[in-house]
Amino acid sequence: MKLLKLVPDNTNLDFMGWRNIALILSIIVTVASLVIVGVRGLNLGVDFVGGQMIRTTFAQPIDVDQLRGRVGSLGVGDASIQESGGPRTYQIRLPKPEGGEAAANRAASRVRGMLLQNYPGARVDAVETVSGKVSEELAMDGGLAITLAMLGIAIYIWFRFEWQFGVGALTTLFHDVSLVFGFFALTQLQVDLNIVAAFLAIVGYSLNDTVVIYDRIRENLRKFRKMAMIPLINLSLNETLSRTLVTSISIMLALAMLLLFGPDVIFGLTLAILLGTFIGTYSSIYISAPVLIWLGLKPDSFLQVDEKDQPEPQGA
Repeated sequence: MKLLKLVPDNTNLDFMGWRNIALILSIIVTVASLVIVGVRGLNLGVDFVGGQMIRTTFAQPIDVDQLRGRVGSLGVGDASIQESGGPRTYQIRLPKPEGGEAAANRAASRVRGMLLQNYPGARVDAVETVSGKVSEELAMDGGLAITLAMLGIAIYIWFRFEWQFGVGALTTLFHDVSLVFGFFALTQLQVDLNIVAAFLAIVGYSLNDTVVIYDRIRENLRKFRKMAMIPLINLSLNETLSRTLVTSISIMLALAMLLLFGPDVIFGLTLAILLGTFIGTYSSIYISAPVLIWLGLKPDSFLQVDEKDQPEPQGA
């Protein structure tokens, strides 16, 4: 039985021929993402801003403006109401009330009573409460975790390869994380601790794919000492293309099924990882590899000083 091959053995795509177009596109999208984050901001969940989040499923479609008015009439503050994973599932986020935990519980009880009274068949799925101090600590720890993960990865690759590889990996990770942040700012999907876990998964996947390509580039640098950098990188990308596609498609298929049929509580987590996998696959080819050329990596970078002046062996 003949094995299925997504990529033929003689594939020779000119990836680097598109590197300048990919660079311009990536710069535009990255800057746009950062601008959107700065202008619209992120829809931070209760985990990061404190307060209460009430997740409710209604038996029939509702008027969101009417629901917002009814919640506002309860005197619980300026509530944020957003659809969550389905047309009848909503998150009602209440600000931190004065008076501590007792006041927060009273506010949640009033909202729960209003929902059950005015919306027959409505179901309150969860009520989450986070204090302001805890939310600030979670926000700082989440941001610190993502930053340290990216820096640690860059330093590791720097020592394992050359400094250009470390800078390339860090640039790739910054690109991937920025685009996912921009997507969440644009769609105003809620950012909670699950999304922090998704970002760490994106960093790990992007690193994994990038290291595989970098390792093949380093191997080919030692094997083909006189080959120019652009053909050598093209060769390395084509040699790892099958592995890249098989890994990416397998992950995205599993995530797509989870997105369609999985529980609403992990909708944001699944969507973030799915988007990050797609972006990471693109960036491992069109960001991490071209960066090596722009940073001046040369064919003799992995040769010892005394080897660089030696003639190429006959028959090589």
